[in-house]
Amino acid sequence: MKFRSFFALALFLSSAALVADRVYAGAQIEEKLIPSVQTALASAIADRGAPRLIGDPRVTQAWLAEMSARLARRMPDAEQRTEFLITVQYEASRAGLDPQLVLAVIQHESAFRKYAVSTASARGYMQVMPFWVRLIGSPEHNLFHLRTNLRYGCVILRHYLDMENGNVVRALARYNGSLGRFDYPNAVLALLERNWSWLPPAN
Repeated sequence: MKFRSFFALALFLSSAALVADRVYAGAQIEEKLIPSVQTALASAIADRGAPRLIGDPRVTQAWLAEMSARLARRMPDAEQRTEFLITVQYEASRAGLDPQLVLAVIQHESAFRKYAVSTASARGYMQVMPFWVRLIGSPEHNLFHLRTNLRYGCVILRHYLDMENGNVVRALARYNGSLGRFDYPNAVLALLERNWSWLPPAN
């Protein structure tokens, strides 16, 4: 897994106990975007291709079955769970993210609660700050809508990864509004390793 190299560092830096079922969202910091970045992010948000599993059908179906089994306790409705996972896989893949990392972010941010709201007013599954709608979206965008929330969250996390030259720890800290601290990245990467780590079936 491409993020595995960060686990040892991230887990070493913090020994704090994890409590996974609370809303932990911090406050992403509103930063002035240069016009080219703002345009690129707005374009990424605007693309509305239908969600679908991206990749080798044998691998993606195996992924869907495995993730569905792991998520069943938290999201008992099978139809809702399938729609959610397909959307996660689609939005993460189109943003160049590991879908399992996105699941870990969602677990830590909202505990898979669609209508979660943090004290900083971050909203939905990926706890997106409302200012992003003004910066790169449209007024009608509802951050409690499944696909809208995941689209924003994945595009924003990709933006932070690009800013940090692929450094997952620093990108996650930016996502949480806690750059320079390690509690949040450690917690997300620990959840990834513990609950969502997965390798495709062997040929």
